[in-house]
Amino acid sequence: MKKQFRIKKNKEFQSTFKYGKTFANRQLVIYYLKKEDQEHFRVGLSVGKKIGNAVTRNRIKRYLRQAFQELGVAIRYPLDIVIIARNPTKDMGYEDIKKSLTHLLYKEKLLKK
Repeated sequence: MKKQFRIKKNKEFQSTFKYGKTFANRQLVIYYLKKEDQEHFRVGLSVGKKIGNAVTRNRIKRYLRQAFQELGVAIRYPLDIVIIARNPTKDMGYEDIKKSLTHLLYKEKLLKK
């Protein structure tokens, strides 16, 4: 995923948490904030230390980035999206994580049909 599609600064994360909407399932928590001045969506990932060692956390982030890269054309609005991974993601493969992410985005009507 290119740098222009990532949220990096703490201030941007905090504004998404404060002003955005949230929804979740057992594996992922998603915060999103519509940004009309952007051309595309941006993603920020958060995987806590309770989930596992660095290898496990980086694998989860890699899977989430790849899923967003594949779903990128289907995302409806220019958004800032922050994803927080929960503990069950450490035992999931790529297809399971992508399915969970797609389900959440579809449920919240952020994906095109």
